[in-house]
Amino acid sequence: MKYHHLGIPTAESRAGERYLPELGMWVSGYEASEFGVEWMRFEPDSPVPELVRRVPHVAFEVPDLEAALEGREVLIPPTSPSPGVRVAFIVENGAPVELLQIQADESDAEQGDQP
Repeated sequence: MKYHHLGIPTAESRAGERYLPELGMWVSGYEASEFGVEWMRFEPDSPVPELVRRVPHVAFEVPDLEAALEGREVLIPPTSPSPGVRVAFIVENGAPVELLQIQADESDAEQGDQP
């Protein structure tokens, strides 16, 4: 596992927000943050669990999402918020934790094969 970002719920609209209609939420800040701070703002009827809507979460990139979920309390089952990215949320010691699996695109794989 390696650190990916910190997600912080907020009620305030922020510059550069991107809307995710399937989740009823806006996200912002991750791309501009040296430390991966992401702000999340939710619609009142967002299907995202209350724990994620109210408590900050830390996110880790994992090589195999299914293996990382084994034996864990799954809060949000695997889903794909964007192409090449699969995420799931677990509960760890009462807090939400996001696990991400990011698929390398073919050009990355080809470059890795070069000497």
